[in-house]
Amino acid sequence: MLQPSWYALLERLDPLFAAMMRVGGHPLLVGGAVRDLLLGLTPTDIDIEVYGVDGQTLAAALAPFGRVNVVGRSFGVLKMRLDEYEVDVALPSRRHPLPDEETGALPDYDPSLTPHEALARRDFTINALALTPSGDLIDYFGGRADLEARVLRHTSEAFGDDPLRVLRAMQFAARFAMRLAPETAALCRTLLSQAAGLPPDRIWREWQKWALLGVFPSAGLRALDESGWLALYPELAALQGCPQHPRYHPEGDVWTHTLHVCDAAARIADRDALDGHERLTLIVAALCHDLGKPPTTVIDDDGIPRSIGHSEAGVSLTQTFLVRIGAPHWIERRVTPLVREHLAHLNVQPTPRVVRRLAHRLAPATLQQWERLVEADASGRPPCPPDRPAAAFLAVAEAEGAAMSRPAPLVRGRDLIAAGVAPGPRLGALLRRAYEAQLDGVFSTAEEGVTWVLQTDEV
Repeated sequence: MLQPSWYALLERLDPLFAAMMRVGGHPLLVGGAVRDLLLGLTPTDIDIEVYGVDGQTLAAALAPFGRVNVVGRSFGVLKMRLDEYEVDVALPSRRHPLPDEETGALPDYDPSLTPHEALARRDFTINALALTPSGDLIDYFGGRADLEARVLRHTSEAFGDDPLRVLRAMQFAARFAMRLAPETAALCRTLLSQAAGLPPDRIWREWQKWALLGVFPSAGLRALDESGWLALYPELAALQGCPQHPRYHPEGDVWTHTLHVCDAAARIADRDALDGHERLTLIVAALCHDLGKPPTTVIDDDGIPRSIGHSEAGVSLTQTFLVRIGAPHWIERRVTPLVREHLAHLNVQPTPRVVRRLAHRLAPATLQQWERLVEADASGRPPCPPDRPAAAFLAVAEAEGAAMSRPAPLVRGRDLIAAGVAPGPRLGALLRRAYEAQLDGVFSTAEEGVTWVLQTDEV
């Protein structure tokens, strides 16, 4: 039965469907678009599977609608754009394993497959749904019920063709607040030995979706734990059972705290409408901020856990973890200073000097990014209420022009050369001294800075 929320999309796709049917094809809207429609979301990527026709005939039928890009040499997937939609038109496929030295599977396109056979090859029941052009829902595997129950269940044993699907489970759980079905968690555990063969770029793609699209990142991390794949990330696994000071962390161990902090970071990212780079930086920093606690935690004579130096200890662990997940270098350059400085607001007043120096230490991350991380950290301690303990630092940074970058040097090389300093090592040393003095507030203009350098030059 056609639902009102589906009508507009199917109407837009109707000319495509009609062209496919004119050449003998039987099209179905499949996968994520159908799932999103059932959730009341607006699909952005459209996947159409066409039965009963070969790829070359299909490409010719779609040519009047604009440029059609063929993926590979088999005409198995045709990519095109229809208005604001990116559309993938594909033949139904089986999958066959890659050679022994590689992990995953390649599609084997076969237009003679039935919808039941083809949909059974999809990863999860919530993605094995289909809509006919007339709006009838095809649900062979109970995907709609699983979607309503927020359960991620593998569609068939073909799930094991590609172990990356375990990490897909992680990001789907985060996006839709889902949990793994027990039998799916058990199947995931059998695939653990194949994880080593996954290419880093494919691993990062799923972690990236976890951070960019996850409404509840904690649900994805729980799914990772249930799947047994948390063992691949010892830096995260070590957080489980690591105790914290009960006065400051009534929520429990470091793992529990990290889950809450990641969810708080996602809420902050939504509140502030962060773009992709900013959201990735915040969510990944939230995930990594306390990685240094397990190796630094000791129980004092009063039985209280203390983690002195954990911010600094977390830097190398963060770097190792980010390599494991295939994160690009720009992520590491921004996240590691945020991890190192995430307690910099404690026991210090936000004077201009303190804030300028903090902005300098954080670069290329920004003090604004740091303040959001501090807020997420402070807000990940239920039943304690959310808090922004570093808001005053941000206010000072904004007044100092240091919220979005480290302070720009007031004294430049050309200024000192014009004042009679010759180019060379001495010039570089004087510029470094000038910048340190600027951060300390010794001068506030370039002219004052040049005067200070000349007066204090001991060389």
